[in-house]
Amino acid sequence: MKAKRYLVAGAATALALGLTACGGSTGSTGSGSSASGAASDDSNCADAAVFCIGLVTDTGKVDDKSFNQASHEGAKAAAAADGGFYKYVETQDAKDYAANMAQFTNKKYDVVVTVGFLMTDATAEAAAGSPDTKFIGVDQFFDPAKVTAKNLTGIQYPEDQAGYGAGYLAGLMTKTNKIGQVLGLEIPPVQKFAKGYEAGAKAANPAVQVTGVYHPAGDNAFNDPTWGAAEAKKQLDQGADFIFGAGGNTGNGALQEVAKATGAGDTIFCIGVDTDQWDTVPAAQKCLITSATKELTKSVTDTIAIAKKGDFEGLTTMGSAGLAPFHDFDSKIPADVKTKVEKVVSDLKSGALTTGVTV
Repeated sequence: MKAKRYLVAGAATALALGLTACGGSTGSTGSGSSASGAASDDSNCADAAVFCIGLVTDTGKVDDKSFNQASHEGAKAAAAADGGFYKYVETQDAKDYAANMAQFTNKKYDVVVTVGFLMTDATAEAAAGSPDTKFIGVDQFFDPAKVTAKNLTGIQYPEDQAGYGAGYLAGLMTKTNKIGQVLGLEIPPVQKFAKGYEAGAKAANPAVQVTGVYHPAGDNAFNDPTWGAAEAKKQLDQGADFIFGAGGNTGNGALQEVAKATGAGDTIFCIGVDTDQWDTVPAAQKCLITSATKELTKSVTDTIAIAKKGDFEGLTTMGSAGLAPFHDFDSKIPADVKTKVEKVVSDLKSGALTTGVTV
């Protein structure tokens, strides 16, 4: 069995943008990547000496500067660690999930990473039909009462903890007692961010008012920066001085709108999501005080390493979440605020504090 081969995971490599792509009815297939001397295509994935990794996005792009991109970087890093081969498919329509995964299973890929909560059922079905391929579902939960396949695991994160920390910071620092959030589709991972943000803000400041809006259902829920910008402007006009953008490229639109506002970085701030968006959305740096993060890249890389060694430890693999550094805002945040926020984040991770969030 190919699963008996071994891997020592390396550090995540930086994403090189500008990946080539070709159109197709089931999405865009990204260019393959491999270490020097390794396979340069996927024609021999069935060979025990060739380790092949495929990634399928939900209806989003791998260069979304957020959720998909971080997962993509993790898969790419896992391939680079020991000369594996990697490709991705960007889903254009939810009906293409199965066909997109089949592009990899038909060629006997060792691991298929599927990105997003909405792909949960399709991933479980694909895993049941392709027992020799390991499946990793990012932001997916598989009910052991319903799923019996042993070749898959879902990576889950405590998004409510990251949201709580971000909200706590906003609650302590707001001058208007009005803060907002512009969100992607109303699904559990996004709900946990949103409810955590509200809970943290109100724990820090019971007088704070929290406004939030979810994107209407649709395939562009996480890829609609124009809508995100418009909703952020509405919240700014209503007096919000902190806005949390949690919705992939949709949230990025909100962040960049806040960065253009009068007072950005002085009296008005924004908070990113999933990754440290200081690095991925430089246009938002003027207002980006921190990001509510999930260790997406590391958890994807590490879970692929487990898949290459053999069996998953269970249907659920837990990742971690927290807050990104304050970067240029570090000196602008009062020392007592930083101390309080750091304690909250630490207590959440240790279990000394819970968010009270249920979804």
